[in-house]
Amino acid sequence: MKIYTKEELSLRNGQSLSEIWIAYKGKIYDVTNSTLFKGGKHFKLSTGIDLTNQIDNAPHTDELLNDFTVVGFLKD
Repeated sequence: MKIYTKEELSLRNGQSLSEIWIAYKGKIYDVTNSTLFKGGKHFKLSTGIDLTNQIDNAPHTDELLNDFTVVGFLKD
């Protein structure tokens, strides 16, 4: 799988490119078709970024990410 930079990830915010991606614990997930991330937002959270801290502190578990495809890894 491809390794993406934070800059490449940031383009997948639903605004710059049509793809909507998020990163969590080094993996990049395609959430383009999710109603949860419609328009590049999930509540007040933006997409195209690493959401590890926000998901770890969310009222739900990270198991919701199992519904999405991993498209790559985030470069440290």
